[in-house]
Amino acid sequence: MKNNCNSSSPRKTEKQDEYHVVHKLPSGDSPYVRAKYVQLVEKDNEAAIVLFWKAINARDRVDSALKDMAVVMKQQDRAEEAIEAIKSFRDLCSKQAQESLDNVLIDLYKKCGKLEEQIELLRQKLRMIYQGEAFNGKATKTARSHGRKFQVTIKKETSRILGNLAWAYMQQTNYAAAEAVYHKAQQIDPDANKACNLCLCFLKQQRYVEAKFVLEEVLQGKLPGSDDPKSRNRAEELLKKLEPHKSVSSASPPLHPTLEDAFVAELDWLINQWTPVRSKRLPIFEEIISYRNQLAC
Repeated sequence: MKNNCNSSSPRKTEKQDEYHVVHKLPSGDSPYVRAKYVQLVEKDNEAAIVLFWKAINARDRVDSALKDMAVVMKQQDRAEEAIEAIKSFRDLCSKQAQESLDNVLIDLYKKCGKLEEQIELLRQKLRMIYQGEAFNGKATKTARSHGRKFQVTIKKETSRILGNLAWAYMQQTNYAAAEAVYHKAQQIDPDANKACNLCLCFLKQQRYVEAKFVLEEVLQGKLPGSDDPKSRNRAEELLKKLEPHKSVSSASPPLHPTLEDAFVAELDWLINQWTPVRSKRLPIFEEIISYRNQLAC
């Protein structure tokens, strides 16, 4: 009888382990584990939020509990509450968790239409990259999307943040600022999605020649991601918007846009924030500064 009990115990543990793997649950029976069970298995988001709060108060995996709770709150249209939760409790989280929390905050600001806060946080992330503080000082980081892990480089992250910053400027109808930032993002790591956004930026300014020039690079497959169906469809939609203006002269666009003085001054301010730590400056920021100087001329 004793042997039977001993032999069944490993099988029970093995089944429990398989259960956690299948449902992508952490092991154990802590408040955080119970919150994840309710979120992923029972799919009761409101109950999960209550349990995530309990996990935070019990200091149980606070890094994950706070981030996961904020994501679930966003799904429940409680984005404002999620913002306050992160601001109030992020000091309980590790230094390694701060970047992830910033990324969640940016999404929450976007959902709430808080453009100024979104822009400020994106600028802050750029300063962190410049100062060598992003990715906890490493050249790459492991990211996850749809259950798959992949490596992200500083170069791609810089371009992604610039793309998000430019889009935020677009929402503010600050098209001159958006244009300049999109140009820099494309210099660093060009892709079809940002090219389509830049094309839209030119359309908003009624600069149809530049818009067509950028769009043709996507339609001719010259940019990474040009063969992506979503980017392709978007490019074709933008081309239809350009049709009424096809009689406009096809002269080559200027290499750099003319910027308003206020935005050039803003770029100067950003660069000045980085200059005290030149020794940590990454090569990509040398390119950005060089581009800024050309714009200022």
